[in-house]
Amino acid sequence: MRLPIIKLLTEFIEEKDSDYVLETIETLEALTELPSLKDEELDVIGELISNMYGALDVAQSIQDGIPKKDAMNQFMQRVLGSIDK
Repeated sequence: MRLPIIKLLTEFIEEKDSDYVLETIETLEALTELPSLKDEELDVIGELISNMYGALDVAQSIQDGIPKKDAMNQFMQRVLGSIDK
């Protein structure tokens, strides 16, 4: 996961709507069904999807009243905590 991408997507969600990101995730997930995709391409799509879900999570935290900086930090701590296990 890349924090700059999650930050940009979170700002996009704040300006527009989370539905755009959800529909993009659905589209990317559909693309993963192509049998002709190479592993590297699947990795890129997976990374994009992961970042989008992260941005949705951060955006939800912000909507729940957590300041943006704290929401980002909490999210990244959860991600790093899951990697350590």
